[in-house]
Amino acid sequence: MQHKPKRSRAIALPNSEFRARATEYLDFLAAWVKKPRQTASVVPSSRYLARLMVADIDPQGGRVLELGGGTGVFTRAILETGLAADQLEVVEINPAFARGLRRHFPHVSILETPAQIVSVAAAGGPGDYQTVVSGLPLLAMDRAMHIDILSEAFRMLKPGGSLVQFTYSTRPPVSRAVLDQLGLEVVRAGHTVRNFPPATVFRFTRRGE
Repeated sequence: MQHKPKRSRAIALPNSEFRARATEYLDFLAAWVKKPRQTASVVPSSRYLARLMVADIDPQGGRVLELGGGTGVFTRAILETGLAADQLEVVEINPAFARGLRRHFPHVSILETPAQIVSVAAAGGPGDYQTVVSGLPLLAMDRAMHIDILSEAFRMLKPGGSLVQFTYSTRPPVSRAVLDQLGLEVVRAGHTVRNFPPATVFRFTRRGE
């Protein structure tokens, strides 16, 4: 008795999802070619990394601020937690990315304002935000920029709030000296190899909270 070899089945993405992912990749690649230090990677973050980044968001816990929205991978994951769109603001200074974010997330406020002065444009005030989700390439930035960005982020965060940041290194992207200066502490919140490159997630909080 002869057995016919089984044919492998390819799992196809729906056309709309395939087009969306292809568009995200091409947009990200174009941004990397123009400004590699600002974009840091040639591909968008994976959904596995996105899940780690949003794991502690409370959909009823108040406003969330995203820094560096890119093509919207983290934005989508944040909204999938159940957070209302009017409770999310996304900072993106790349005009092409900002246009794409407005097209895909019409009910989310997109701010084309540098992260270090986001308070001048944010709808919420200091102390109104439960979490800051950061996709900024901190490894490509200097100490002064780290201080400015973290200072502004924690100005916006409520007591007990945290900033979640990913990096392609296994060590925090901010030096101990900067953390000491700002009175912050950092813990590793997760790691995934299902991202290119593999990524580690860190959570920054105020000391003593």
